[in-house]
Amino acid sequence: MGSWSSFERDLLEQMPLILAGLVNTLQLAVIISITGFLLGVFVFYLTTSQNKLIRNAINAYISFFIGMPLIVLLFLMYYGLPQWGIRLSPFTVAVIGFTLNVAAYNAAYLKTAFNGLDMSQLEAATAQGFRPAQIFRLITLPQVLRSSVPALTNQVIGNLKDSSVAFLIQYTEFFARMQELAATNFQFFKAYLLAALVYLALVSVIVLLARSIEKRLLILSA
Repeated sequence: MGSWSSFERDLLEQMPLILAGLVNTLQLAVIISITGFLLGVFVFYLTTSQNKLIRNAINAYISFFIGMPLIVLLFLMYYGLPQWGIRLSPFTVAVIGFTLNVAAYNAAYLKTAFNGLDMSQLEAATAQGFRPAQIFRLITLPQVLRSSVPALTNQVIGNLKDSSVAFLIQYTEFFARMQELAATNFQFFKAYLLAALVYLALVSVIVLLARSIEKRLLILSA
């Protein structure tokens, strides 16, 4: 009983820092989900280019960032770039590193959905005089986005969970604060269990929002 009371006391004492860390986590997760999505759409658009050189370069980009472990990319930018005179803040490194990584995955999801489209409708649009950009914006993108909602949702969930590795480059997010709480009283199980429950609650919110979006898309497409 005493251990619980001491844990609760330490938790309350460090609550402002923990909440600040949670805000940092949510801020990072939201930003990289948006930037990763937007860049992913642009990268996917380039995969549909008629220029073979552009397609090959973009496919190489996707393969490279999917194949490279995220933590290696973050370490390379945060600890490696200073040797070349380039120093970036932990937050900047996290945003850039995550965005490049997330965009590659999102582009791959969209490309997979694109491969499942009925190409005859794209050929018909071309025959009617639509420009490639118009076909992409009016026909291709809406359909691949609708088909990719589950995959994109999983990516957002992954962004939230993966944000915990940012503490390794000195970004004080939620998990870093929970690490400090655990180190204060050495009650690691309780601290990490609490962290797990918080992440589970946040993931549940994302899942509920995604289901709401899917239902609306089904209604619109009906």
